[in-house]
Amino acid sequence: MISVKPAFAGINDDLYDGNIFVVYAGNGSLVPPRQSLAQSLAEHKPVFLAFYVDDSSDCKKYAISISQVQEFYGRAAEIIPIDVDTIPVKQTYDPTEPGYYYSGAVPQVVVFDKSGQVVLNQQGQVPYEEIDDKFREVFDLLPRTESVQLKRRSFNEFSSELAE
Repeated sequence: MISVKPAFAGINDDLYDGNIFVVYAGNGSLVPPRQSLAQSLAEHKPVFLAFYVDDSSDCKKYAISISQVQEFYGRAAEIIPIDVDTIPVKQTYDPTEPGYYYSGAVPQVVVFDKSGQVVLNQQGQVPYEEIDDKFREVFDLLPRTESVQLKRRSFNEFSSELAE
């Protein structure tokens, strides 16, 4: 008989319990990223870098915000979550490498415009609205105060509209 002990990790602790995007954001499509930072910059795509570790309560809580960025900007910008444990240890990094921008704390977000310039670089749980404001500038969209709030229609509302 095999004895398996349950995992005692959760959102409020710093214990590892799996990929935070799958477990806490319900979004396994974020990792691995579709493109590298170097590829995205070479293609002049706006980029959202999100530095994280799977065993940080702050990162676990922030995973849903990273997923929300992908929900609204994932088709127009490259969303690149970087597990800081995978950044190679080197003396110096090239500006096309994530290690160049990593400040030593998680979570951390960095937003690049189409020309590869950093327009936001902050540590901590940066509110989605702050990231949205930067992407609105990058894509020349109306400010949030002058725009309709983007909402996803629930499946049940959609189904009831078809049934009427």
